[in-house]
Amino acid sequence: MSVPTIESGISIDLIDTPCLIVDMDLVDKNLNTLFSKFRERKVNVRPHLKTVKSPEFAKLLLAAGARGVCVAKVAEAEVMAEAGIEDILITTEIIGRPKLERLTRLISKHPEVKVVVDSILGVEAMQEAASNANVKLNVLIELNVGQNRAGVEPGEPALKVANEITKQGNLNFLGVQGYEGHVQLLTDESERKRLCCEAMEKLMSTVALLRENGHSIPVITTGGTGTSEYCADAGATELQPGSFIFMDGAYNRAIGNRYETALTLVSTIISKPAKNRCVIDAGFKSLSTDSGNAQLKAFPDISYRPAGDEHGILESSTESIALNIGDRVELIPSHIDTTVNLHDYYYCHRSGKIENVWRLEARGKVQ
Repeated sequence: MSVPTIESGISIDLIDTPCLIVDMDLVDKNLNTLFSKFRERKVNVRPHLKTVKSPEFAKLLLAAGARGVCVAKVAEAEVMAEAGIEDILITTEIIGRPKLERLTRLISKHPEVKVVVDSILGVEAMQEAASNANVKLNVLIELNVGQNRAGVEPGEPALKVANEITKQGNLNFLGVQGYEGHVQLLTDESERKRLCCEAMEKLMSTVALLRENGHSIPVITTGGTGTSEYCADAGATELQPGSFIFMDGAYNRAIGNRYETALTLVSTIISKPAKNRCVIDAGFKSLSTDSGNAQLKAFPDISYRPAGDEHGILESSTESIALNIGDRVELIPSHIDTTVNLHDYYYCHRSGKIENVWRLEARGKVQ
Protein backbone atom coordinates (compact mmCIF):
# COMPACT_ATOMS: atom_id res chain seq x y z
CA MET A 1 0.00 0.00 0.00
CA SER A 2 1.53 3.31 -1.08
CA VAL A 3 1.43 6.47 0.98
CA PRO A 4 -1.21 8.96 -0.23
CA THR A 5 0.16 11.75 -2.38
CA ILE A 6 -0.59 14.82 -0.31
CA GLU A 7 1.14 18.11 -0.94
CA SER A 8 3.29 19.34 1.90
CA GLY A 9 1.92 22.51 3.47
CA ILE A 10 -1.77 21.92 2.83
CA SER A 11 -4.23 22.39 5.67
CA ILE A 12 -5.18 19.40 7.81
CA ASP A 13 -8.77 20.50 7.14
CA LEU A 14 -8.39 19.07 3.62
CA ILE A 15 -7.54 15.55 4.79
CA ASP A 16 -10.38 13.04 4.58
CA THR A 17 -11.78 11.69 7.84
CA PRO A 18 -11.53 9.75 10.08
CA CYS A 19 -7.78 10.38 10.27
CA LEU A 20 -5.00 10.52 12.82
CA ILE A 21 -3.24 13.87 12.98
CA VAL A 22 -0.02 14.43 14.90
CA ASP A 23 1.12 17.84 16.09
CA MET A 24 4.88 17.60 15.57
CA ASP A 25 5.61 20.67 17.70
CA LEU A 26 4.02 18.86 20.64
CA VAL A 27 5.90 15.66 19.79
CA ASP A 28 9.14 17.64 19.91
CA LYS A 29 8.14 19.06 23.27
CA ASN A 30 7.38 15.60 24.67
CA LEU A 31 10.68 14.23 23.41
CA ASN A 32 12.60 17.06 25.03
CA THR A 33 10.69 16.71 28.31
CA LEU A 34 11.39 13.01 28.67
CA PHE A 35 14.93 12.75 27.33
CA SER A 36 16.24 15.78 29.22
CA LYS A 37 14.85 14.26 32.43
CA PHE A 38 16.63 10.93 32.04
CA ARG A 39 19.77 12.37 30.51
CA GLU A 40 20.28 14.13 33.84
CA ARG A 41 19.77 10.84 35.67
CA LYS A 42 22.16 9.06 33.27
CA VAL A 43 19.64 6.30 32.58
CA ASN A 44 19.18 4.87 29.08
CA VAL A 45 15.79 5.12 27.39
CA ARG A 46 14.61 2.31 25.13
CA PRO A 47 11.12 3.43 24.02
CA HIS A 48 8.47 0.83 23.32
CA LEU A 49 7.26 1.11 19.73
CA LYS A 50 3.93 -0.63 20.45
CA THR A 51 2.68 2.96 20.62
CA VAL A 52 3.97 4.47 17.37
CA LYS A 53 4.30 1.34 15.18
CA SER A 54 6.31 3.47 12.75
CA PRO A 55 9.97 3.43 11.66
CA GLU A 56 9.85 7.19 11.10
CA PHE A 57 8.81 7.88 14.67
CA ALA A 58 11.31 5.28 15.87
CA LYS A 59 14.07 7.23 14.14
CA LEU A 60 12.88 10.45 15.77
CA LEU A 61 13.14 8.74 19.16
CA LEU A 62 16.65 7.51 18.39
CA ALA A 63 17.71 10.96 17.21
CA ALA A 64 16.38 12.40 20.47
CA GLY A 65 18.67 10.10 22.45
CA ALA A 66 17.06 6.67 22.70
CA ARG A 67 19.49 3.81 23.46
CA GLY A 68 17.53 1.44 21.24
CA VAL A 69 13.89 0.43 20.87
CA CYS A 70 11.42 -2.17 22.11
CA VAL A 71 8.82 -4.06 20.13
CA ALA A 72 6.36 -6.76 21.20
CA LYS A 73 6.54 -9.19 18.28
CA VAL A 74 9.04 -10.67 15.83
CA ALA A 75 7.04 -9.20 12.93
CA GLU A 76 7.41 -5.72 14.42
CA ALA A 77 11.14 -6.28 14.80
CA GLU A 78 11.33 -7.27 11.13
CA VAL A 79 9.71 -3.98 10.12
CA MET A 80 12.11 -1.91 12.21
CA ALA A 81 15.19 -3.87 11.14
CA GLU A 82 14.21 -3.51 7.48
CA ALA A 83 14.13 0.26 8.09
CA GLY A 84 17.72 0.20 9.36
CA ILE A 85 17.10 0.05 13.11
CA GLU A 86 19.39 -2.55 14.70
CA ASP A 87 19.23 -2.32 18.51
CA ILE A 88 15.82 -3.91 19.13
CA LEU A 89 14.48 -5.70 22.21
CA ILE A 90 11.49 -8.00 21.66
CA THR A 91 9.68 -7.82 24.99
CA THR A 92 7.33 -10.80 24.57
CA GLU A 93 8.32 -14.46 24.93
CA ILE A 94 8.94 -16.23 21.62
CA ILE A 95 7.66 -19.80 21.69
CA GLY A 96 6.97 -22.30 18.89
CA ARG A 97 8.95 -23.49 15.91
CA PRO A 98 7.54 -21.00 13.35
CA LYS A 99 8.34 -18.03 15.57
CA LEU A 100 11.80 -19.29 16.55
CA GLU A 101 12.79 -20.03 12.96
CA ARG A 102 11.59 -16.57 11.96
CA LEU A 103 13.55 -15.08 14.85
CA THR A 104 16.79 -16.84 13.94
CA ARG A 105 16.48 -15.70 10.33
CA LEU A 106 16.15 -12.15 11.62
CA ILE A 107 19.10 -12.57 14.00
CA SER A 108 21.32 -13.90 11.22
CA LYS A 109 21.02 -10.51 9.51
CA HIS A 110 20.53 -8.30 12.58
CA PRO A 111 22.53 -9.73 15.50
CA GLU A 112 21.74 -6.83 17.87
CA VAL A 113 18.12 -7.98 18.22
CA LYS A 114 17.47 -9.14 21.79
CA VAL A 115 14.79 -11.41 23.27
CA VAL A 116 13.27 -12.33 26.63
CA VAL A 117 12.59 -15.73 28.17
CA ASP A 118 10.84 -16.81 31.38
CA SER A 119 11.19 -20.60 31.54
CA ILE A 120 13.72 -23.40 31.21
CA LEU A 121 11.61 -24.84 28.39
CA GLY A 122 11.90 -21.51 26.62
CA VAL A 123 15.66 -21.50 27.14
CA GLU A 124 16.02 -24.99 25.69
CA ALA A 125 13.86 -24.15 22.67
CA MET A 126 15.86 -21.00 21.97
CA GLN A 127 19.14 -22.88 22.26
CA GLU A 128 17.96 -25.54 19.82
CA ALA A 129 16.77 -22.98 17.29
CA ALA A 130 19.91 -20.87 17.62
CA SER A 131 22.17 -23.90 17.29
CA ASN A 132 20.32 -25.13 14.20
CA ALA A 133 20.69 -21.70 12.61
CA ASN A 134 24.27 -21.22 13.85
CA VAL A 135 23.48 -17.87 15.46
CA LYS A 136 23.90 -16.34 18.92
CA LEU A 137 20.86 -15.01 20.79
CA ASN A 138 21.14 -12.15 23.27
CA VAL A 139 18.71 -13.06 26.06
CA LEU A 140 17.14 -11.34 29.06
CA ILE A 141 15.06 -13.02 31.75
CA GLU A 142 11.58 -11.56 32.18
CA LEU A 143 10.49 -11.38 35.83
CA ASN A 144 6.95 -11.21 37.14
CA VAL A 145 7.13 -8.11 39.34
CA GLY A 146 3.43 -7.98 40.12
CA GLN A 147 1.55 -7.74 36.84
CA ASN A 148 0.92 -11.50 36.95
CA ARG A 149 1.11 -11.83 33.20
CA ALA A 150 4.28 -13.40 31.83
CA GLY A 151 7.58 -13.63 33.70
CA VAL A 152 9.34 -16.09 35.97
CA GLU A 153 8.89 -15.50 39.69
CA PRO A 154 11.61 -13.42 41.38
CA GLY A 155 14.35 -14.98 43.46
CA GLU A 156 15.33 -18.65 43.17
CA PRO A 157 13.05 -19.46 40.18
CA ALA A 158 14.76 -16.69 38.21
CA LEU A 159 18.19 -17.92 39.31
CA LYS A 160 17.41 -21.39 37.93
CA VAL A 161 16.54 -19.89 34.54
CA ALA A 162 19.70 -17.76 34.58
CA ASN A 163 21.83 -20.80 35.37
CA GLU A 164 20.24 -22.66 32.48
CA ILE A 165 20.89 -19.81 30.05
CA THR A 166 24.60 -19.72 30.89
CA LYS A 167 24.91 -23.45 30.14
CA GLN A 168 23.87 -22.92 26.53
CA GLY A 169 26.46 -22.38 23.84
CA ASN A 170 24.32 -20.15 21.65
CA LEU A 171 22.73 -17.91 24.28
CA ASN A 172 24.27 -14.77 25.74
CA PHE A 173 22.74 -13.68 29.07
CA LEU A 174 22.34 -9.88 29.14
CA GLY A 175 20.14 -9.10 32.11
CA VAL A 176 16.56 -8.84 33.32
CA GLN A 177 13.27 -7.25 32.31
CA GLY A 178 10.41 -6.56 34.70
CA TYR A 179 7.36 -4.57 33.66
CA GLU A 180 5.06 -3.09 36.28
CA GLY A 181 2.18 -2.61 33.85
CA HIS A 182 -0.40 -3.13 36.57
CA VAL A 183 0.36 0.27 38.11
CA GLN A 184 0.93 2.48 35.04
CA LEU A 185 -2.55 4.02 34.94
CA LEU A 186 -3.34 4.39 38.63
CA THR A 187 -4.63 7.92 39.14
CA ASP A 188 -3.49 8.13 42.76
CA GLU A 189 0.16 9.10 42.33
CA SER A 190 1.22 8.10 45.83
CA GLU A 191 -0.31 4.64 45.35
CA ARG A 192 1.27 4.32 41.91
CA LYS A 193 4.66 5.17 43.37
CA ARG A 194 4.22 2.81 46.33
CA LEU A 195 3.26 -0.16 44.17
CA CYS A 196 5.98 0.62 41.63
CA CYS A 197 8.57 0.63 44.42
CA GLU A 198 7.27 -2.77 45.55
CA ALA A 199 7.71 -4.07 42.00
CA MET A 200 11.21 -2.60 41.79
CA GLU A 201 12.14 -4.27 45.07
CA LYS A 202 11.28 -7.64 43.52
CA LEU A 203 13.32 -6.75 40.45
CA MET A 204 16.38 -5.37 42.22
CA SER A 205 16.52 -8.08 44.90
CA THR A 206 16.57 -10.67 42.13
CA VAL A 207 19.33 -8.76 40.36
CA ALA A 208 21.33 -8.85 43.60
CA LEU A 209 20.77 -12.61 43.94
CA LEU A 210 21.88 -13.23 40.36
CA ARG A 211 25.02 -11.17 40.86
CA GLU A 212 25.81 -12.96 44.12
CA ASN A 213 25.74 -16.18 42.14
CA GLY A 214 28.21 -15.01 39.54
CA HIS A 215 25.94 -13.59 36.87
CA SER A 216 26.81 -10.28 35.27
CA ILE A 217 23.66 -8.18 34.84
CA PRO A 218 24.53 -5.21 32.65
CA VAL A 219 20.91 -4.55 31.64
CA ILE A 220 17.98 -3.91 33.99
CA THR A 221 15.11 -2.79 31.77
CA THR A 222 11.67 -1.75 33.00
CA GLY A 223 9.32 1.19 33.33
CA GLY A 224 6.56 2.87 31.37
CA THR A 225 5.23 6.37 30.87
CA GLY A 226 3.55 6.36 34.27
CA THR A 227 6.44 4.96 36.33
CA SER A 228 9.76 5.66 34.64
CA GLU A 229 10.95 8.21 37.19
CA TYR A 230 10.45 5.77 40.06
CA CYS A 231 12.18 2.97 38.15
CA ALA A 232 15.17 5.17 37.39
CA ASP A 233 15.53 6.07 41.05
CA ALA A 234 15.31 2.37 42.01
CA GLY A 235 18.34 1.36 39.93
CA ALA A 236 17.07 0.49 36.43
CA THR A 237 19.69 0.90 33.72
CA GLU A 238 17.14 1.52 30.97
CA LEU A 239 13.49 2.50 30.69
CA GLN A 240 10.75 1.53 28.23
CA PRO A 241 8.18 4.38 28.05
CA GLY A 242 6.16 4.58 24.84
CA SER A 243 2.88 6.47 25.19
CA PHE A 244 4.54 9.71 26.30
CA ILE A 245 5.24 10.68 22.70
CA PHE A 246 1.49 11.02 21.88
CA MET A 247 -0.41 10.53 25.17
CA ASP A 248 -4.03 9.41 25.46
CA GLY A 249 -7.06 9.76 27.70
CA ALA A 250 -6.03 7.04 30.12
CA TYR A 251 -2.55 8.47 30.69
CA ASN A 252 -3.89 12.01 30.89
CA ARG A 253 -6.13 10.90 33.74
CA ALA A 254 -3.25 9.11 35.44
CA ILE A 255 -0.38 11.59 35.20
CA GLY A 256 -2.02 14.84 34.18
CA ASN A 257 -0.29 17.28 31.86
CA ARG A 258 3.25 15.96 32.29
CA TYR A 259 3.29 15.45 28.52
CA GLU A 260 1.26 17.08 25.76
CA THR A 261 -1.57 15.39 23.85
CA ALA A 262 0.11 15.33 20.44
CA LEU A 263 -2.17 12.93 18.55
CA THR A 264 -5.90 13.26 17.92
CA LEU A 265 -8.42 11.69 15.62
CA VAL A 266 -10.34 14.03 13.32
CA SER A 267 -13.90 13.07 12.46
CA THR A 268 -16.73 14.71 10.50
CA ILE A 269 -20.31 15.22 11.65
CA ILE A 270 -22.44 13.41 9.07
CA SER A 271 -25.86 13.74 10.70
CA LYS A 272 -27.65 15.79 13.39
CA PRO A 273 -30.92 14.01 14.15
CA ALA A 274 -31.56 16.02 17.33
CA LYS A 275 -30.38 19.34 18.70
CA ASN A 276 -28.34 17.64 21.43
CA ARG A 277 -27.14 14.65 19.37
CA CYS A 278 -24.78 14.41 16.39
CA VAL A 279 -23.44 11.45 14.43
CA ILE A 280 -19.80 11.33 13.30
CA ASP A 281 -17.96 9.06 10.87
CA ALA A 282 -15.81 7.34 13.53
CA GLY A 283 -16.92 4.19 15.34
CA PHE A 284 -15.31 0.95 16.48
CA LYS A 285 -13.11 0.78 13.36
CA SER A 286 -11.51 4.15 14.15
CA LEU A 287 -11.27 4.36 17.96
CA SER A 288 -10.50 1.55 20.40
CA THR A 289 -12.61 1.25 23.53
CA ASP A 290 -10.58 -1.12 25.74
CA SER A 291 -9.75 1.83 28.03
CA GLY A 292 -13.12 3.55 27.66
CA ASN A 293 -14.44 5.97 25.08
CA ALA A 294 -12.54 8.77 23.38
CA GLN A 295 -13.01 12.36 24.54
CA LEU A 296 -13.68 15.46 22.47
CA LYS A 297 -10.69 17.77 22.63
CA ALA A 298 -12.42 21.16 22.62
CA PHE A 299 -15.88 20.34 23.96
CA PRO A 300 -15.70 18.91 27.50
CA ASP A 301 -19.49 18.98 27.91
CA ILE A 302 -20.01 16.73 24.86
CA SER A 303 -19.54 12.98 25.24
CA TYR A 304 -18.65 10.44 22.55
CA ARG A 305 -19.69 6.81 22.24
CA PRO A 306 -19.33 4.39 19.34
CA ALA A 307 -22.55 3.46 17.58
CA GLY A 308 -21.31 0.73 15.28
CA ASP A 309 -18.32 0.10 13.05
CA GLU A 310 -18.48 3.41 11.16
CA HIS A 311 -20.63 5.66 13.37
CA GLY A 312 -20.13 7.52 16.60
CA ILE A 313 -22.59 9.56 18.63
CA LEU A 314 -21.91 12.92 20.24
CA GLU A 315 -24.30 13.89 23.00
CA SER A 316 -24.46 16.96 25.19
CA SER A 317 -25.56 17.31 28.76
CA THR A 318 -26.90 20.74 27.81
CA GLU A 319 -29.95 21.45 25.69
CA SER A 320 -28.12 21.68 22.36
CA ILE A 321 -24.82 21.09 20.57
CA ALA A 322 -23.34 24.11 18.78
CA LEU A 323 -22.06 21.96 15.92
CA ASN A 324 -23.58 21.24 12.52
CA ILE A 325 -23.44 18.71 9.72
CA GLY A 326 -20.08 19.01 7.97
CA ASP A 327 -18.22 20.33 11.00
CA ARG A 328 -15.05 18.50 12.04
CA VAL A 329 -14.14 17.54 15.58
CA GLU A 330 -10.97 16.24 17.23
CA LEU A 331 -11.08 13.33 19.65
CA ILE A 332 -8.45 12.14 22.13
CA PRO A 333 -8.22 8.33 22.01
CA SER A 334 -8.63 6.55 25.34
CA HIS A 335 -5.82 4.07 24.52
CA ILE A 336 -3.30 5.18 21.95
CA ASP A 337 -1.64 1.82 21.23
CA THR A 338 -4.80 0.02 20.16
CA THR A 339 -6.25 3.05 18.35
CA VAL A 340 -3.27 3.65 16.08
CA ASN A 341 -3.35 -0.05 15.20
CA LEU A 342 -6.66 0.65 13.41
CA HIS A 343 -5.15 3.18 10.99
CA ASP A 344 -2.87 3.17 7.97
CA TYR A 345 -1.33 6.65 8.16
CA TYR A 346 -0.20 9.46 10.41
CA TYR A 347 -0.85 12.96 9.07
CA CYS A 348 1.94 14.96 10.69
CA HIS A 349 1.53 18.72 10.86
CA ARG A 350 2.90 21.91 12.31
CA SER A 351 0.47 24.74 13.01
CA GLY A 352 -2.21 22.91 11.03
CA LYS A 353 -0.12 22.49 7.87
CA ILE A 354 0.86 19.01 6.68
CA GLU A 355 4.59 18.28 7.03
CA ASN A 356 4.67 14.51 6.37
CA VAL A 357 2.37 11.55 5.83
CA TRP A 358 3.84 8.44 7.44
CA ARG A 359 2.54 4.91 7.06
CA LEU A 360 2.10 2.75 10.16
CA GLU A 361 4.32 0.02 8.82
CA ALA A 362 4.05 -2.15 11.94
CA ARG A 363 0.29 -2.01 12.47
CA GLY A 364 -1.36 -5.41 12.58
CA LYS A 365 1.96 -7.23 13.10
CA VAL A 366 0.73 -9.76 15.66
CA GLN A 367 3.06 -12.71 14.91
